Amino acid sequence: MKEFIEKKDLDNFKSNFEGDRANLLAMNAVTSNGVNKAALNVYRAKDNQNSFSIEVEAGKVCDQKQSGRCWMFAAYNVFRLEIMEKLNLENMELSQNYPLFYDKLEKANYFLENILDTLEEKNGSRVVDFLLTDPIGDGGQWDMFRSITYKYGCLPKELMPETAVSSCTRELNTYLRTKLRGFACQLREDYAGGKDLEKLRQDKEEIMSTIYRMLSIALGQPPERFSWGTRDKDKNFVEVKDITPQEFFREYVGLNLDDMVTVINAPTEDKPYGKTFTVQYLGSVRGGKYPVKYLNLPMEELKRMTIAQLKDNRAVWFGSDVGQFSDRKGGYLTLDALKVEELFATDFPMNKGERLVYGESLMTHAMVITGVELDEKGDPIRWKVENSWGKDSGMEGFYVMSDEWFSEYAYQILLDKKYLTQEEKKQFEAEPILLKPWDPMGSLAR
Repeated sequence: MKEFIEKKDLDNFKSNFEGDRANLLAMNAVTSNGVNKAALNVYRAKDNQNSFSIEVEAGKVCDQKQSGRCWMFAAYNVFRLEIMEKLNLENMELSQNYPLFYDKLEKANYFLENILDTLEEKNGSRVVDFLLTDPIGDGGQWDMFRSITYKYGCLPKELMPETAVSSCTRELNTYLRTKLRGFACQLREDYAGGKDLEKLRQDKEEIMSTIYRMLSIALGQPPERFSWGTRDKDKNFVEVKDITPQEFFREYVGLNLDDMVTVINAPTEDKPYGKTFTVQYLGSVRGGKYPVKYLNLPMEELKRMTIAQLKDNRAVWFGSDVGQFSDRKGGYLTLDALKVEELFATDFPMNKGERLVYGESLMTHAMVITGVELDEKGDPIRWKVENSWGKDSGMEGFYVMSDEWFSEYAYQILLDKKYLTQEEKKQFEAEPILLKPWDPMGSLAR
C-alpha cells in the first residue's frame, strides 16, 4: 500500500469485509446496540461466581454520582468500617462533601504555588502547559487523601451532606479552572512586570479568599465542631458530643495512616522493581507530611499482601483502569466480560507494560477489595470489589474481579506496611526516584 489511500485500496477493503458473512452480522448487531452490548459475553458469570471464601463485612454501597471522588469514597469505605466496629453500628457514612471542600481549597493553593515555582518557565513550555491543563479536577491519589485527613479530619455525612454541586461537580470545576488560570496569568504577568515573590504571595491571599468564597457558596461551609447521635445494632442511642473533625478521626477511625503504604505494579523498563517513585508536581497539600510515594513490586507481591490484609479482616483500597473489559451493569471486571476480539475479528496483543508506555492504560478509578476466593493451593481465583457507583451498578454495587483482570489492569494497592517483607520495608524507605509530571503513574483516580 502506498503512503495515501487509493480507490483500489477502498475496493479491496470493501470486498474483504463483504466477503465474510460474520462481518455483516456484527455490523447489524453493533449499529443497533453499540459495541459493548453486542460484545457482551452471556456466559461471563459461569467462571466468575459471586462467592468468596474470605470476605470482609462492608457497609451499604455509596454513590459518588457525577463527580470524580472515587478515591475519597474508597478511602471512606475503609474508614467507616472502623467506626462501625467501635460503635456497634449496622451502617454509617462519612461526609464526602467535607474532604471535597478542603481538597479543592488545598489544590488551588498547590496550583498557585506551582505557578510561583515555575515563573522562570516560558509560556508554552511543557511544564507550564501541564500545570494549566487541569488545575483543580476532582481526582486524587491515596497520599493526597492522607494529607487532607490528617489536617482536617472527617465527620458523619449528616453534618455536611451532599449538595447539588458536590454530586455533580462539572459546573463548579469549570468556573474554578477559569479563575485559577486567570490568576496564573495575573501572577506571571505581574512577575514579568517586576513584582517580587513576596508581593505575589501577598496577592495570593486575596486569590485564595475568592476560591474559599466560591467553595462555600457551592458546597456549604464545613463545621469546625459538632455533636452527633445515632442508634447501634441493638437500638441503643450512641452520642458523640462537642468534637472536632480531627478528634473524631483520631478517636473513632483511629487508623495510624503512618503505617499505610502504597505499592504499585508498573512493569516498565524505566521503573525497576524494588525502587520507590514520586511524581513531580503531584499532590494537593503544600507543607503536608505525605508526598506521593510508591514502591514498585511484582504483581505476585501485591496479591500476597492483599490476601494477608483480607485475612486480617481489613479491606484494601486499590486503583485500576476500570473501563477496560468491564461490564458495569452486570458487575464483572473480567477479561472475558466482553468478546470484543471475536466481534471485530482481531486481537489486542499489548501487555501491561506496553499499554502503560503507549498511553493505552493507566489508573483511572479507586475501589475497595472486600473478599477473595482461593484455590486449594491458596492462590486467588477471583476477588470481591466494592464500588462507589450506587446499588444499581453491578450486583447491588459490588463487582466480581477475575484474578487475570487484577493482574492486567490493577496498578496500586494501599496496605499496612506490616505486610511488607523486611527487604521491602527497606526498599520503601529509600529516597524515591522523581518521575516527570506526565508519567502514567501520576494519573488520578476519579
